[in-house]
Amino acid sequence: MTTIGDLNQRLLLEEPVETPDGAGGVVRSYQTVTTLWAALVPVAAENVVIADGGGVTVTHRIVIRHRADVTARHRFRLGARIFQVAALRDEDGRGRFLDVAVEERAD
Repeated sequence: MTTIGDLNQRLLLEEPVETPDGAGGVVRSYQTVTTLWAALVPVAAENVVIADGGGVTVTHRIVIRHRADVTARHRFRLGARIFQVAALRDEDGRGRFLDVAVEERAD
């Protein structure tokens, strides 16, 4: 069970912004929505190979105060570290905390 004191990291919540590229596609960038307090808990790590390049995918749990506007399209940032949202759930069913499963890729 999370308490307010566990939220000891300042993370940026970012949302995607898509701009037409002039060739029928889009260029995706991210803009900051807000800065918020969060708990960042490592869960697992695994080695992966993508296009002949090695790397590690690390999964974490990020817990924040409940927000109805956070979706799987958002991401979190801590300095240069980026955490892609994989899943969201109400931690205790009472709408107090949002438990966010995220993935961080380290090349």
